[in-house]
Amino acid sequence: MTAIRVAVPEPYDVLVGRGLLDGLPELLKEHCPAVSYAVIADEHVAQLHGARLLTLLVGAGLDAKCFTFPAGEWNKNREQWAGLTDRLLAWGLGRDGAIIAFGGGVAGDLAGFVAATFLRGIPYAQVPTSLLAMIDSSVGGKTGLDAPAGKNLVGAFHQPRVVVADVDLLATLPRSHIAAGVAEAIKHGVILDAAYFDSLADAAACFAKDPARLEAVVRRSIEIKAGVVSDDERESGRRQILNFGHTIGHAVETLSGFDLLHGEAVAIGMAVETQIAEVLGVAEPGTRKAVVALLGRYGLPCAIPSGLDASRLLALMGADKKVRERRVRCALPKKVGLMVQSDDGAWTVEVAEEVLREAISL
Repeated sequence: MTAIRVAVPEPYDVLVGRGLLDGLPELLKEHCPAVSYAVIADEHVAQLHGARLLTLLVGAGLDAKCFTFPAGEWNKNREQWAGLTDRLLAWGLGRDGAIIAFGGGVAGDLAGFVAATFLRGIPYAQVPTSLLAMIDSSVGGKTGLDAPAGKNLVGAFHQPRVVVADVDLLATLPRSHIAAGVAEAIKHGVILDAAYFDSLADAAACFAKDPARLEAVVRRSIEIKAGVVSDDERESGRRQILNFGHTIGHAVETLSGFDLLHGEAVAIGMAVETQIAEVLGVAEPGTRKAVVALLGRYGLPCAIPSGLDASRLLALMGADKKVRERRVRCALPKKVGLMVQSDDGAWTVEVAEEVLREAISL
């Protein structure tokens, strides 16, 4: 097991390894002690792994109950948050209790937001079961919900007490979810580590779900994200580079009705935003070619799906959290391994509407 420290004001460890779920009760007692544990998982993850998790917790003498919600990004909404909150209140969970976010990124965001707001905030642990959640969304304390105006527009920063990433749980993931997770790993390579980016060319090992290879990917991505988050917990500066691909990606994901996986939408966002960076002259020539080539190894999409209305995409981008003075800003690469920092010190670049419109219309 590897422990990676996230050095925010209330620091915590991200634990990476194989077979960690079997030791979860002891890890909770050490890192997230509580009188009772509410496990929040979507119905799909609960069916796959829920009985085993509850057996482990109850067998170790812990008071625990599982609360499920329908699977799918479209269920990461205020209605599910309210329903889960009411069910936890009816169960009698108190301030001496804790929540276990068990599942992919949707479960982590939703359960984390329940924890952030329940009784004005209670502790929680992240136990991610998808590659994307392990390497990205479970780390950093971002919790939230989607709104009709866009993705992740309601939320709070609420750091977990511990993140337990058991790579063995990835054995049940379909090929498309492996690729979607690697999209975020590719993002980490583009923003900070060219050597890591190059290492991801071995798609066959990831698709074969080779445990050693997946563990290496999870560990390096978490190291990168933990370092960025430790420097900028509240995304007031350098943490904005983690949003590379997300300004356009979130808009595409939302307008598609969440038919695209998050990682697939981010892949499109990275390809298009790298094109914008080259058009603006802030990226070295060939940067987009390198990014698109690596995304292609995983069969990830690199173009905006036909049929999505450009004006509606622009409107969704206008609701992005990085918008300043009603102007869209993107985190853009200078080259693989290095992001652009503006003259004013910001880690995002203002992109004019006509440039955005041309890019999303290609």
